[in-house]
Amino acid sequence: MAFVEPVHLSDRGIALVPLDLSHEAGLAAAAADGELWTLRITSVPEPGQTRKYIEDALKMRADGNRFAFAVTDEATGTVLGTTSYHDILPAVKRVEIGYTWYARRCQRTHVNTTAKLLMMGHAFDTLGCHVVGWRTDNFNFASQAAIERLGAKKDGVIRGHALRRDGTIRDTVMYSMRAGEWPEAKAQLLYLRDRPRA
Repeated sequence: MAFVEPVHLSDRGIALVPLDLSHEAGLAAAAADGELWTLRITSVPEPGQTRKYIEDALKMRADGNRFAFAVTDEATGTVLGTTSYHDILPAVKRVEIGYTWYARRCQRTHVNTTAKLLMMGHAFDTLGCHVVGWRTDNFNFASQAAIERLGAKKDGVIRGHALRRDGTIRDTVMYSMRAGEWPEAKAQLLYLRDRPRA
């Protein structure tokens, strides 16, 4: 039995469903909204590479290393993007959340906050994780700000850690949240998500 089993998570019109090959066209369309593959600091599949992207995610699921979700509009089933649990460590009850990207039209909306609340709640409250982690490119300042808004703490920077799509070597900024920090972080995220907009 895998530590992360298939599950459907939903709230506020957003549904996270296990990513599979039926999402290929929708995921390609989401990536095309903003030509996200042109960003050197993301892992968005280029045109014609979406099927391989999903197949790689499914292989990592089979190996127990990653569980990818399609982030969808619950009413229509339209794919808005994707996010994953990865670097899954059952022995220490730790997962990381990453491989996250959304169509441009969904960026800076409630979609990411809702998806993260669902994933963090599932990790801490259902899987019993002690720690949830995040990592991002040292030049992905938007991602760092988004992770910090979740209430995660910056653990440090791993220098010379990974290759970018353009072949340059990136430093990776690491973040985490412990189970004891989750209740306060959840309360703050719910407040930010649900507060009236001026």
